[in-house]
Amino acid sequence: MKKKCILLVLIAATALIAISFKNTAPETAYTAAYFEKLQHFKSSETALWTFIEQSDLTKPGDVDKIRRHIQQERYELKGLDFWYRYLEPIAYKKINGPLPVEWETEAFEKFEKPYKREGAGLTLAALYLDEPALAKDTLLRLIRSSIVATDTYAADSITEALQTYHHFYLCNRLYLLNLAAIYTTGFECPDTAEIIPELHGMLADVGKTYSLFNESFPATPLSAAYLQRYQQMQAFVAAQPSTYSRFDHFTFIKDYVNPLFILNQELIKMYHVISKSMVDYALNKEAVSIFKKSLYNGQNPKGIFRRVKDEAVLAEIDRLGKLLFYDPILSANNQRSCASCHKPTEYFTDTVLTTSRQFNHHDFLSRNTPSLLNAQYNQLVMLDGKHISLQNQTMGVISSETEMSGEGQDALHKVLSCKEYKTAFTRLLKYTPQEPEMTLEHIASAITLYYSKFSKAYAPFDEAMNDNMPLAADARQGFNLFMGKAQCGTCHFVPQFNGVKPPFLSSEFEVLGVPGDTAFSALDTDEGRYSINAAPETMHAFRTGSIRNAAFTKPYMHNGVFNTLSQVIDFYNAGGGRGHGLNIPNQTLSGEALGLSAEDKKNLIAFINSLNEHIVFEEAPKKLTPSARRSLNKRIVGGIY
Repeated sequence: MKKKCILLVLIAATALIAISFKNTAPETAYTAAYFEKLQHFKSSETALWTFIEQSDLTKPGDVDKIRRHIQQERYELKGLDFWYRYLEPIAYKKINGPLPVEWETEAFEKFEKPYKREGAGLTLAALYLDEPALAKDTLLRLIRSSIVATDTYAADSITEALQTYHHFYLCNRLYLLNLAAIYTTGFECPDTAEIIPELHGMLADVGKTYSLFNESFPATPLSAAYLQRYQQMQAFVAAQPSTYSRFDHFTFIKDYVNPLFILNQELIKMYHVISKSMVDYALNKEAVSIFKKSLYNGQNPKGIFRRVKDEAVLAEIDRLGKLLFYDPILSANNQRSCASCHKPTEYFTDTVLTTSRQFNHHDFLSRNTPSLLNAQYNQLVMLDGKHISLQNQTMGVISSETEMSGEGQDALHKVLSCKEYKTAFTRLLKYTPQEPEMTLEHIASAITLYYSKFSKAYAPFDEAMNDNMPLAADARQGFNLFMGKAQCGTCHFVPQFNGVKPPFLSSEFEVLGVPGDTAFSALDTDEGRYSINAAPETMHAFRTGSIRNAAFTKPYMHNGVFNTLSQVIDFYNAGGGRGHGLNIPNQTLSGEALGLSAEDKKNLIAFINSLNEHIVFEEAPKKLTPSARRSLNKRIVGGIY
């Protein structure tokens, strides 16, 4: 009786929404198409719910029919994805959430505690059909959540947004970024055989949306150049194999997606597109390519000096930051500097030690030293996401008992005992009216500005994408493997190849099952993200780092357990820790073997090497600034250990 009542409510809600669509939809072909698609999708969802309610899940035939029904719903959803992901991204996770639970910390909410978001909808329903203890109530709940979330897209705020052209170009920007980063990788498609067919349908649906938009908004249309390139992309995809592991991701992105993104960015500027959505918080409308380092802002390297624009002043802050990076004056014993662990000549990491020494000289840190290169393209910092800014991370290291063991005020007073530092920072105080007196944040901000400038360099892969420079065939094939068969692109997202995916608002954490040793005798004991946000899903989870410059930043994984890229690839190829026989119930990496050949592995490494950036490192300072305290003038550039 209860289920019948719920069904009646859903049917009634569908009817009411249909009336609402009819009464509120603006009179344009574009918006009429939106509401027609929305109404049809809502009706189909309700029909799916009814079909499941009437099915017998003990019968394989009924389960197969449900699976086909869900796939048909996915095709319909792809026709709405263009709008849904941008207009209401939270509701979207109830319609097509990739994970049962996500702990979010978005860029504009970093000061809040991580919050739990439960996923639902089509992807999870399809995955749930493979569970041995299949329960109808759970399956119905996943679909019911999707039906309720769909109502969101008929809200007045959506109707209002659809009445102007502004939302369209912002929806389109996110659509293009997702074409590059997730739509062809299987990130949220439970059946890899459907990835390319879904792409076909989506491209066709969006092409129709483009035509309707130009008809309805003739004063701000998509350009002829854009539409021509889009049609060429459709023809390219139509000529590709339907198997996603054979799809040419490299050509797809280089020759079609990225040029379309560039054209869309030009139109955003030309039409003075205005955003009122937090979805655009990190994105930069001035970026002229997906593979430009200005695409999005993860961190502000300037910190407290964020208002400074004068290049001469920034150069002075950089000079001070470099001196302080090498100066052990920030440590309690004046023997340890930032460069002790983050060695600039070793790509700002430590490639010799598995983990660096602790402050006490004897013990070793529990985690491998991560490279500081491209750290600014993360929304959360540290392997466990402990810090929300580069400056917090720097101050955290200075005060850490196991790293530099410095006390904030003592470190500040020691720095101010040096005339050169004191004079220079005093002059800079006028640029920080919010902090008119010298603080440790001034020091940390100078340091982060210094090392972050080395993150502006580009790699051969970027040059191929941005400047049409040639890229070796094995690297191109390696990229296609990375995005396809090897499944790397489902965690390491284009363009930074880290855990920050479009619209680049949060850093993702994964449970890989990293072992404590290469014999895989046990799981490493480090709790990872769990120590920051205790939840079942976060135990042994670590932030997904960038693979840029990976050839130079061994050892690998949070504990430095692997010393070569071949070992890392073998680990993933076997299915992570679970694939090696370890018991890890919450592993997010698939435990299934990938079946990579020796040639595949060679090509993957060739692609990873194509991400080695052309970085010009600087020589260390010749000497350190003297202090009024004679005891501090025995300091060694870079520290002793």
